[in-house]
Amino acid sequence: MVSTARKLHTVADLDAFDQDEDRVELIGGEIVRESTSFEHGDAQLSIGIEIKGRFQGSGPPGGEGWWFGSEVDVVYSEIDCFRHDVSGWRKSRVPDRPAGRRVRIRPDWVCEILSTNRNKDLRDKRRTLHQHGVPHYWIMDLEEPLLTVLRHHADGYVIIATVGPGERARLEPFDAVELEVAALFGDLG
Repeated sequence: MVSTARKLHTVADLDAFDQDEDRVELIGGEIVRESTSFEHGDAQLSIGIEIKGRFQGSGPPGGEGWWFGSEVDVVYSEIDCFRHDVSGWRKSRVPDRPAGRRVRIRPDWVCEILSTNRNKDLRDKRRTLHQHGVPHYWIMDLEEPLLTVLRHHADGYVIIATVGPGERARLEPFDAVELEVAALFGDLG
């Protein structure tokens, strides 16, 4: 039996793909296209409004300032370049705003809203983010609806909160303020 090895794509290969049609990411050397929904976009915008509105600039009292971006391509290795739904960098660690088409500075926080590549978000991206030391990873499931907040630990991510609409919570790394969780999910009706 002959086994054919799968060609691993690299970050350099991403430019050859039409990224205007769908979201394109490089996950473990595989080009992954993702389709999103109106609900996905609504939640993504709502997270940005709620979090960025409170933590941009110098941040709230008891907090700190952050840089935020949505749909930013973050390069973790030559075979891993993720287009995160929302990501953030602490200004205390990254004093200059990240710039360019592809950012090579690891974020301090990432939020992924599960969609057509949910297994990649839950397994492959999670593994890569942990390997690269991303301190906080939020996973939003619009079907449940449920937000899971993970904190980096040497042995793997630890779930520190699981919340849904109807709750108020202080969620790491933005625990300087209490958030109305429903506001993060967008307009639920």
